[in-house]
Amino acid sequence: MDYIQYDFKITPIEPGSDILIALLADLGFESFTQNETGVEAYIQEEFENEDLVKELSFEDFTFSYVRTVIPKTNWNEEWEKNFSPVYVDDLVCIRAHFHPLAEDIKHDIVITPKMSFGTGHHDTTWLVSKTMFSIPFVNTHVLDMGCGTGILAILAKQLGSTKLLGIDIDDWSIENSIENAAINHASDIDFQKGDASILPNTETFDVILANINKNVLKKDLPSYYTCLKKDGHLLLSGFFTADVEELKQLAQSIGFTFIESYQKNEWAVIKLKK
Repeated sequence: MDYIQYDFKITPIEPGSDILIALLADLGFESFTQNETGVEAYIQEEFENEDLVKELSFEDFTFSYVRTVIPKTNWNEEWEKNFSPVYVDDLVCIRAHFHPLAEDIKHDIVITPKMSFGTGHHDTTWLVSKTMFSIPFVNTHVLDMGCGTGILAILAKQLGSTKLLGIDIDDWSIENSIENAAINHASDIDFQKGDASILPNTETFDVILANINKNVLKKDLPSYYTCLKKDGHLLLSGFFTADVEELKQLAQSIGFTFIESYQKNEWAVIKLKK
């Protein structure tokens, strides 16, 4: 699956950059890099609607952009050029095979991202990983929705889950998750291509991890509720702190109980219970 890059030039860059990022996230953009002139934003080709981008206009700033199709890239080669291990406090180290084993870290995860996004550097991955330590995983059935490179599913396995399902819409993500699971002695994790439409219609999961984007989460929340066991936990991430209240209200209207939320920089995670 190809990604589309939008290179936005913004004048003035503040507060334009933050405002534009928030609105682009609502349109399905999932990764952003701020620079001296504006923002580089990335969206999966199947979710792109350039007409909606063209309709954006603001009183406080102006922008222009260059749109570029990014074909499937060997992210592993790009990654190795400047990748450093990711540490979630002293709880988790996410590293490549060429990094030495970290000392005094409770959980070590080795990944090779290849064609998939998901090196563990994004704040949302850090947030979900950290929050996972506040809920029980021993002898649980876990769903990792939008599994990417499989990091969260692998961590759930290390925390004691005995049955795991990872789902992603991207072929490369499924292939890469399977490879990463094998590297981390977790080959029994079941990875499947698909979306929420392939989820069961009755409760089955003790924990659901969904690190995607706000629009997908809003659409899929009812499915998560249906297939989550009573007293089960749902962790949501992939959105900005400004979106917490909207997602919280929607989840509560469906029947979830809000437990708490955390943030790192401008990103957030929400912990819910059924």
